[in-house]
Amino acid sequence: MRTLAVGDIHGGLKGLEELLTSAKISAEDRLIFMGDYVDGWSESAQTVQYLIELSKTNECIFIKGNHDAWCETWLRNKKAQKVWLEHGGEGTIKSYSSFSKDDKRRHLEFFEQMKYFHLDGQNRLFIHAGFTSLHGVTEENSKSTFYYDRTLWEMAITMDKNIDENSPFYPKRLTHYNEIYIGHTPTLNFNSDMPMNGVNVWNVDTGAAFYGKLSAMDIHSKEVFQSKVLMELYPDETGRNQQSLNDILGK
Repeated sequence: MRTLAVGDIHGGLKGLEELLTSAKISAEDRLIFMGDYVDGWSESAQTVQYLIELSKTNECIFIKGNHDAWCETWLRNKKAQKVWLEHGGEGTIKSYSSFSKDDKRRHLEFFEQMKYFHLDGQNRLFIHAGFTSLHGVTEENSKSTFYYDRTLWEMAITMDKNIDENSPFYPKRLTHYNEIYIGHTPTLNFNSDMPMNGVNVWNVDTGAAFYGKLSAMDIHSKEVFQSKVLMELYPDETGRNQQSLNDILGK
């Protein structure tokens, strides 16, 4: 059985379907989705429905991203936060136009059941963005940190790889887990269209929301599977790709 960590989808259902075909997913494979299922391309609601159906045939773990938290709020009380509308929420609302009240209720339940993080039996952490507590995720003060924090990745990507784990200069945050898998921060911002590694942190968000591909990584072999660039799959759409990556990273 393989375990694959899947990067941020952002409403790109065509990319997800192509990715799963490329990876030759079978019912034996475990899929850990790193969050941000909505906001971007035109099929956000359809992506959520697809994932609900996929979880009936495969073991799936769904991590909650910041875009999912915004969409969850809207599904619960029909109040759309301004920051959400500015970052893909309008398109997501439009994608729900053909969905019934019962469909939306089931989708809300799907969002409510998402995990803020997942820790497996081999002490591997899966989290959308990061955490700040020196004592690990269980000591984090705010759950929103799990889907907003970028400092974990910024630290990992700039670390001197020659620093020994037992050194007093080695960040204590990183010592709690054998590996950490994240999304949230597109690797495109570092001129890479592939998942990136910094010390024991793996970033699998390859910018599918913009002009990148959707990626999945086999966490055992580190083999990477990818879709086409999402812009090629949605040629008549702009998604979020025309927004500045630097602007997105500042949010």
